[in-house]
Amino acid sequence: MLARYYRDLLNFCMRKVRDRDVAADLAQESYARVLSMQQAGQVIREPAALLRQVALRAKIDMDRRASIRQHEDVHALDEADQPAGPRHLQPEEAYASSRALHACLDAIEALPPRCREAFCMYLFDELPNKEIAARMGVSPSMVDKYIKRGKLACMSCRETLDDEH
Repeated sequence: MLARYYRDLLNFCMRKVRDRDVAADLAQESYARVLSMQQAGQVIREPAALLRQVALRAKIDMDRRASIRQHEDVHALDEADQPAGPRHLQPEEAYASSRALHACLDAIEALPPRCREAFCMYLFDELPNKEIAARMGVSPSMVDKYIKRGKLACMSCRETLDDEH
């Protein structure tokens, strides 16, 4: 039934793409899609109109694929030409940062319990020294000593890591 519309469809496609081979491909694609619809049980009342509509959609699909391929070709870079990501996301930097974090946490964990408690409230909870002193029941000068000891432990840890590099 659809075969009698081929010449008309081919001429229609030729006017749209101005290339005989591409027009033939569009016509073939259109026929395949419409036959698939017909085999699925869809009733086709106006085959010529449907073939043209399907051909227009197939051309749009073809143009989109060509645009994507062109875009990929233009923007394809060799791996050496790829810009490097941010330094903190580089594997070596991330590993070093992770090592430093774990080392500092270990240094904090090694502090005496009261010192560690005060330093954690200062560092992680961001509490002022007076509030830390009130919560712990110690003087603000003692809190200052605890915080200073915690900072020194972390600095010592960083210096050790820097010396390893």
